[in-house]
Amino acid sequence: MKRFTYSCLTCFAAFMLVTTASANPSSWPQKSITIVVPFAAGGGTDSIAREFAVELSKELGKSVVVENRGGGGGSIGAAKVAQSKPDGYTLLFATSTFATNAAWETNSSYNPKTSFTPIALLGSGPLLLVANKTLGVKTVGDLLKKAKGEPDSINYCSAGPGSINHLSGALFQKRTDTQITHAPYRGSGPAAMDLVAGRVQIFFAPVPMLLGYVKDNMVELLAVTSKERSVLFPSIPTMEETGVKNFNVSTWWGLLGPAELPQGIVEKLNATTNKITSNKLLSDRFTAEGAMIFKGTPADFATKLQNELAMWKEVVTGMH
Repeated sequence: MKRFTYSCLTCFAAFMLVTTASANPSSWPQKSITIVVPFAAGGGTDSIAREFAVELSKELGKSVVVENRGGGGGSIGAAKVAQSKPDGYTLLFATSTFATNAAWETNSSYNPKTSFTPIALLGSGPLLLVANKTLGVKTVGDLLKKAKGEPDSINYCSAGPGSINHLSGALFQKRTDTQITHAPYRGSGPAAMDLVAGRVQIFFAPVPMLLGYVKDNMVELLAVTSKERSVLFPSIPTMEETGVKNFNVSTWWGLLGPAELPQGIVEKLNATTNKITSNKLLSDRFTAEGAMIFKGTPADFATKLQNELAMWKEVVTGMH
């Protein structure tokens, strides 16, 4: 009996030592880290996340595994992270859809404001407002003239309800007092193909998705949605410059953890992420796609997230 008790106490002490080390920010990480990508494998976000994971593994000296949890507009993957232990071993590779979908969904299993710990914003870039060639518009002014002269004659595609493309179109309607029809798709890829084929008319699209089509003059680029002009298309105006006021939309990539993630782990991940985005691999990738690297604190990311959640919530009010 004494031998059994001693053995149990020894096992318990060893367990407590490992548990304490795992929870101690100064000794983190002790094991592999999982980054949840809330979309299917093979897309643009998945590709960036995997490049980031490789670099993070090099910096931390532990394996970093990417786990794809698609569905629900990103909410399934987000819920997994929200419900995980706040120990730094399960993280969410979030995009701007995290904010738009949170604003759109009314019955989410998590609270986007309180269920997560903002860690780091990697970078952000504009959307492109493009039209198919058969629509016959060359500028946003042309588009507005047609939309107002022929109400409900314009449709716009998106990657699905609650996506940034969907809500950007809704924001455009609010800011211009026009009526255009939403045509949701199951992803940006099919939407882009139908736009080029002339089956839908306009698209607020991520740069990588339409970059090749724009360069090949297969679609009409009308404007960029960011506050500043794109370095890839310096002659193309911003939405603000075309007269659509208070329109500043960007797509972004960031790292989130579950709520109550220890501050030491947050700071270590933030510093490591800022170092990674300064390195050539991701820096060149973002530049080629018209995005800008962001280097800042967890508080900076938290502020951006709160501002976006508030903006998109205002946009969706009355839409359901």
